[in-house]
Amino acid sequence: MKVLALETANEQCSVSVIDDTQELFFQLDARAKAQTQTILPMIEQGLQDLRLGIADLTAIAFSRGPGSFSGVRINAAVTQALAWSNDLPVIPVSTLQALAQAAYRLHGLTEVSAVLDARMSEVYIASYQLDAEGIMQPVDEEQLLSYAEGHQAVRFTPVGSGAELVQGETSTYKDVYATAQDIASIARAAAQAQHWVSAELALPVYLRDNAWKKIPEQGKA
Repeated sequence: MKVLALETANEQCSVSVIDDTQELFFQLDARAKAQTQTILPMIEQGLQDLRLGIADLTAIAFSRGPGSFSGVRINAAVTQALAWSNDLPVIPVSTLQALAQAAYRLHGLTEVSAVLDARMSEVYIASYQLDAEGIMQPVDEEQLLSYAEGHQAVRFTPVGSGAELVQGETSTYKDVYATAQDIASIARAAAQAQHWVSAELALPVYLRDNAWKKIPEQGKA
């Protein structure tokens, strides 16, 4: 089994390739909003280093949102194009779940409320707990909430770019962010169980229904 994992749902861009037991390739470009320029060359570099073609992959995993509108859209579009043209299944992974997985990978946290700044005085939020296989699993639904509502929704330690917005105080974990490594960790278990979908279902999740509109058109300040 070999899975290509992609993460562009926030400011950075990263690519990982894994097999059943280990990471085979990982590359991160932390430059803000460079995803469109870097995602395809990074995929090509990874496959070239491993002497693989897209058709040699078992599946493609991607961060399906919520997150940056353009970042989520890029991730879904690239995944769908590669999977469709090579008849590969896809594994959509929640950006919030990947953020929770990053909190475990980086800090050993086993119970977190993953919180992303959604702009316009709102946050994306959901809470997670570590399971026996080392994967952070959801204990509630993903939501788009105001800061005050988000504060009420926090169940565990807040992590991510929205942590301080809902906590109202300095957070040690506000700079935690997910990479393709976290997408890959979650996707490995799904791939081993063949829990995947067809390419046409590589769809973004925005939570904000009118995310495609410009801010003034959304009726929000």
